[in-house]
Amino acid sequence: LFFFPQCDNAKGLKAFYDAIKYGPNHLMVFGGVCATVTSIIAESLKGWNLVQLSFAATTPELADKKKYPYFFRTVPSDNAVNPAILKLLKHYHWKRVGTLTQDVQRFSEVRNDLTGVLYGEDIEISDTESFSNDPCTSVKKLKGNDVRIILGQFDEEMAVKVFCCAYEEEMYGSKYQWIIPGWYENLWWESWINSSQCLSKNLLAAMEGYIGVDFEPLSSKPNKTISGRTPQQYEKEYNAKRGDGQSSKFHGYAYDGIWVIARTLQRAMNYLNSTNKHQKIEDFNYTNHKLGKIFLNAMNETRFFGVTGEVVFRNGERMGTIKFTQFQEQKEVKVGEYNAVDDKLEIINNSIRFQGLEPPKDKTIIQEELRKISLPLYSILSALTILGMIMASAFLFFNIKNRNQKLIKMSSPYMNNLIILGGMLSYASIFLFGLDGSFVSEKTFETLCTVRTWILTVGYTTAFGAMFAKTWRVHAIFKNVKMKKKIIKDQKLLVIVGGMLLIDLCILICWQVVDPLRRTVEKYNMEPDPAGRDISIRPILEHCENTHMTIWLGIVYAYKGLLMLFGCFLAWETRNVSIPALNDSKYIGMSVYNVGIMCIIGAAVSFLTRDQPNVQFCIVALVIIFCSTITLCLVFVPKLITLRTNPDAATQNRRFQFTQNQKKEDSKTSTSVTSVNQASTSRLEGLQSENHRLRMKITELDKDLEEVTMQLQDTPEKTTYIKQNHYQDLNDILSIRNFTDSKDGEKAILKNHLDQNPPAQWGSSDPSRTSKDAIEDINSPEHIQRRLSLQLPILHHAYLPSIGGVDASCASPCVSPSASPRHRHVPPSFRVMVSGL
Repeated sequence: LFFFPQCDNAKGLKAFYDAIKYGPNHLMVFGGVCATVTSIIAESLKGWNLVQLSFAATTPELADKKKYPYFFRTVPSDNAVNPAILKLLKHYHWKRVGTLTQDVQRFSEVRNDLTGVLYGEDIEISDTESFSNDPCTSVKKLKGNDVRIILGQFDEEMAVKVFCCAYEEEMYGSKYQWIIPGWYENLWWESWINSSQCLSKNLLAAMEGYIGVDFEPLSSKPNKTISGRTPQQYEKEYNAKRGDGQSSKFHGYAYDGIWVIARTLQRAMNYLNSTNKHQKIEDFNYTNHKLGKIFLNAMNETRFFGVTGEVVFRNGERMGTIKFTQFQEQKEVKVGEYNAVDDKLEIINNSIRFQGLEPPKDKTIIQEELRKISLPLYSILSALTILGMIMASAFLFFNIKNRNQKLIKMSSPYMNNLIILGGMLSYASIFLFGLDGSFVSEKTFETLCTVRTWILTVGYTTAFGAMFAKTWRVHAIFKNVKMKKKIIKDQKLLVIVGGMLLIDLCILICWQVVDPLRRTVEKYNMEPDPAGRDISIRPILEHCENTHMTIWLGIVYAYKGLLMLFGCFLAWETRNVSIPALNDSKYIGMSVYNVGIMCIIGAAVSFLTRDQPNVQFCIVALVIIFCSTITLCLVFVPKLITLRTNPDAATQNRRFQFTQNQKKEDSKTSTSVTSVNQASTSRLEGLQSENHRLRMKITELDKDLEEVTMQLQDTPEKTTYIKQNHYQDLNDILSIRNFTDSKDGEKAILKNHLDQNPPAQWGSSDPSRTSKDAIEDINSPEHIQRRLSLQLPILHHAYLPSIGGVDASCASPCVSPSASPRHRHVPPSFRVMVSGL
């Protein structure tokens, strides 16, 4: 037994050499407390065939059997805690840890061995941090890497600093678990609290619940040891003999070490007696390798139950008992132990207290939570959508039932049906927009991405395409400057709407083939659990997206925008159409304005609230409901009101109504004009379009009138006249031309009239210059048609008293107002009233 004072390597090595040189032959070396001195001695023992047994050297370096083949120890190595830590981690299902190590070889070796122990055990060391003096940076990094189980290797002084940093970073409490060495002195923190900037209460708060791991000084089992005493009896006797002397936690290992040497020598003697009766242990010398090998094997095979537990060596390392203590209410309490021989962990009556309701998680448990649409919100908006579809169905029933009514018939009932169909498709898309991952599977959701886009796009085009198509027909008829009667049937309008839908289908098909919509999941920042559990909520949100989403949306928006601009153009062009049943320009403008504004606002708000599915769905649904409802109401509510109140007024020309009022004022001066107007009223009610066409014709013929007037003034001798007995014939012709329902009928009546009553000749002021051939040539059908086209505006100016016309007997259409019918009486048979022009 050697004593190496002050852990001085030189003095220790000299004492060893002196004992070898001057002392008797020693069978073994017992001792070695300082790791540095012990390692030097142990490395040189092979040269003297001496076995060394230490009871206090715990440095892991001595476990290297290639370097220290003759070294044994009864105290477990510092590395012996690593299998115990592994067992504890498995017990609480901790599979993710981090290490915090002081830059000292002793601690670094334990950390390196721990890495090897955990490797292959399905336990991840997510972060490895080390420090020299200030651990706060390393502690902060551990928190940044979401390390919840921290395995520390540092001395008491650094432990105070570590827990102060942990308090500042809030790495304590129910979410964290610290596992540190358990060999610190009792009340160790009180010696170092002044060296830190941490308050005592804060330090104790951070320390609360840490688990210390160290070897067991004495066995807790009441079994009798090799000495015949139980560990408890031994401890009592030891304390009695120690008195007031300082206690060492290694005394039990020293006691068992003496028994190890005794058992080794006994086993060696038994071996020599059984194999070689002529050799004894007293024959041992430093060059006797055979006896040295016998002592080495005998010690390695020694096994008994001592005061420190089961004494077993494995490659010279003690397979001892590791205890677990926990810092509870400012004191350390033993909570379990690990038996290395049986590889068994025992927790004492669940004495480990965690600050939460359950053991801390080894990492922040991220629970992905789908941000889904609220079921009550979906129900409310679905109910509103159903009400909208019921309203659309009512409009459809109204349109079909009254399709033969003049008001509905003039507003194109087939186009009205398409408008309703488009509105109902738009309504139906709301149900699909509200279906997310909480209602359907991922594959179904991806299909819905395409279906709802198609339905909304087609519904929009169907509704507004039909509205704009029938407005285009009104525009084509009333803006016909060539005065040709046009018949545009509903089939042509259906072709126009079909063309618009064909463009939609081309865009959607290309979109689906080239870059189809896919289900994408957007993850947001973690949020604390509202219920207070030790988990974090990571909201996720489903989207329908593709690679070039912006480009495809730009194409669709551009097309829809052009369609809206086309509708605005048609509404502006037909704003002056005087037939209410045909003029929807005001309602189209209102629809385009409301839909455009709502779509712009809805798209912007929807984009800004993409991380809030309830708000986004509410905005989208309300925009669709509003746009569809306002469009259908603007189209059908006025018709419904008009049909119930005054259906005839809607199909009557407003200018014709004004002419009627004017004729009532003129009835006091002209009874015949009143009768003509009354007779014309019933016919003009159905021919507003013809009246408009005639007005356009008059405008075009004004220029011809001026030319004719100039010719008449230049050649007064050739001024034509209209015979008095032909005015009634002209009245009949004009009446037939203005009030015949069809173009074919007009031509037939005009032909019959010309056949029965040959038109009057143009007379000359000089009868001597008239010839028979000239008269026949003038009375040819071609000249008759030409004369009528020139006489029509003349008669218009001559026989419209309400606008200051001239008398037929005047030589020129342009005379003074005193010659007009307002100032002189003209027989009724010589006048014609073309009203509503």
